Amino acid sequence: MMFFPFFLAAVSLLLSILYKSSEFNTDTLSEQTASSPRVLLLTAHPDDECFFFAPTILALRRSSSSPEIFSLCLSSGNADGIGERRKGELARSLDILGVEKDNRWIIEHPQLQDNITQQWEAEVIAEVLRPVVIEHHITSVLTFDTKGISLHPNHFSLPLGASYLIKSLSSSSHTSVPRLFSLVTVPVLSKYTGLPSAILSRLGLISQTSEPTMDSLPVFISGIPDYLTTVRAILAHDSQMVWFRYLYMTFSRYMWVNEWVEIKTQKA
Repeated sequence: MMFFPFFLAAVSLLLSILYKSSEFNTDTLSEQTASSPRVLLLTAHPDDECFFFAPTILALRRSSSSPEIFSLCLSSGNADGIGERRKGELARSLDILGVEKDNRWIIEHPQLQDNITQQWEAEVIAEVLRPVVIEHHITSVLTFDTKGISLHPNHFSLPLGASYLIKSLSSSSHTSVPRLFSLVTVPVLSKYTGLPSAILSRLGLISQTSEPTMDSLPVFISGIPDYLTTVRAILAHDSQMVWFRYLYMTFSRYMWVNEWVEIKTQKA
């Protein structure tokens, strides 16, 4: 019994650390922008937005810079012939995450079909992405990195296509060129440390968060309320809720932590 007060104090401290969300060096996503930030999340399939990017979406909604958030999904996830159903699931998920209905689109393109063995052409992605970026004055594009988190070829096609577009815009007379950021794929062991990742990242033991500098990664760490919102968004994708999805929700780092790095492109 003598240890109970210490145990209770430790649990209280842990809950206080985990309850509130934290963001570090996140102005990097919107700096160098004269107008209000307009951030586009570029994904490959319905459910990418909540499985991988929810900590960022939820944090940006609270940001003092008040960015407008857009979502562009490049397929309906029709690999199993249930694309229409998955469109509805994505809509419900984005409702939960707080992305406005007028700021979200799903693309149906014959060369951008959900396929775990197919890498999409960068030129095709750029062609689809261009009108969205230009018409909506996008200032930052957020997407996967070239490892695609899960090594899905559709995922790691996206930064290549976005880079292709930005190179094209940079070499033209177009005056507004968005910045491109990719979500960092961490090693397998770190990828499935879940809750400990949130604790360690918050304490500055994994990411560069203790004393942010200009070179630090933008980091978004969800608190318990955000985590529960992410779970609700995932459960909206009921067609995808097989047993390993529940393991993912329990153990995945991306339920709690997003780290971003800017992709610098050279003019075409």
